[in-house]
Amino acid sequence: MQPSFPALRGAAEPRRYRRFAGPPTSFIVITVAAIQVVGTLISARHQDSARPLDIAAMLLLLAGPAALAFRRRAPLAMFPVAFLATAGYLALGYAWGPIALSLALSIVLTAAAGLRWQAWLGAGIAAGAVVVGAAVSGDPNWPLRASAGVAWAAILVLLGQAFRRRGERFAEYRRRREAAQKAERDEYRLTLARDIHDVVAHSLSMINVQASVALHVGADDPEKLRPALEAIKAASKESLTEVRQLLGVLREDAPLVPAAKPTLAGLPALAKNAELGGLRVTLQDNSDHQLIGPAQQEAAYRIIQEALTNVGRHSGASSAVVRLGQTGSGPTAGALTVTVDDDGGGMRGALPGNGLTGMKERAGAMGGTLTVRELQPGLRVEAALPIHLEGNRP
Repeated sequence: MQPSFPALRGAAEPRRYRRFAGPPTSFIVITVAAIQVVGTLISARHQDSARPLDIAAMLLLLAGPAALAFRRRAPLAMFPVAFLATAGYLALGYAWGPIALSLALSIVLTAAAGLRWQAWLGAGIAAGAVVVGAAVSGDPNWPLRASAGVAWAAILVLLGQAFRRRGERFAEYRRRREAAQKAERDEYRLTLARDIHDVVAHSLSMINVQASVALHVGADDPEKLRPALEAIKAASKESLTEVRQLLGVLREDAPLVPAAKPTLAGLPALAKNAELGGLRVTLQDNSDHQLIGPAQQEAAYRIIQEALTNVGRHSGASSAVVRLGQTGSGPTAGALTVTVDDDGGGMRGALPGNGLTGMKERAGAMGGTLTVRELQPGLRVEAALPIHLEGNRP
């Protein structure tokens, strides 16, 4: 019987997603500084009337890009510094060039940082300066230049807000992806714990019961000692094989030998193993195995296995009845019903353990239900597992 978590074999460490926050700040500062300085030097060669570039001009050309270095630590400082550097450069009459690049980027980065109103205020100040400058320049087309400046200021803010929304959508996608990965890893761990319990606990419980029987009858009736030892050998061999398969799933470098999953066809052998421990088991199977998918068969098998294990270990029962059937009407229409009754002492006020929790989880994973109720005497475990016909016989 193979553990029921094949996906765990491919479950590697979760991928680490880093939010893309644009180019590094140092790259932006150096690039903008190079464009402003080199572009202005080239442009100044064709402007004879402009004031020659000196050390003060170079400092002002570098001050704007330097303000962009505060995009992470103090984004509010970007626009004021860039605006003063740009306004001072133009007011001193230096050659025109790409001096406004750092000012434009300061508006974009301010909006991208989430400082919406500050970005609009800065854009308004810049647009106002453009309008005043165009009006006093004496250019007859100054209204057109002023309108273009105002439009570009608004476009810069909208562009920064678009970058901001894109970053927020990416962050939300990353949070959802990480939450989904965490849920998937939790489900893997839960499945692993459940399968280890079902695979190992059943076999060890059988070994314990048979060892007790062997100790009890060994001295008085040696003939009964052999069946008990054979049962111990078979249970320990099966448990060892399944534990190796579990380790093969956990270790990606270990080959995983294919093996058949437990099916309803294995219930007679399961009942026989329980009888070797002194529990009389009656199996009543009225289900059509060909209409029941492999996942439902495995869940039903594991539920019956765990129920019989609990009966043998805790209830003190002498007999158990296992019934399987199919419903065709009512709220569980098209469902496989599994019922395990025993004549033991019931729960006796004990809290549900890992076995009962695992049975409920298996039923829930199939979209079904599992209930436990007291009998007089004994206990009833009843599960309803919806039958999915996809891939089965029509």
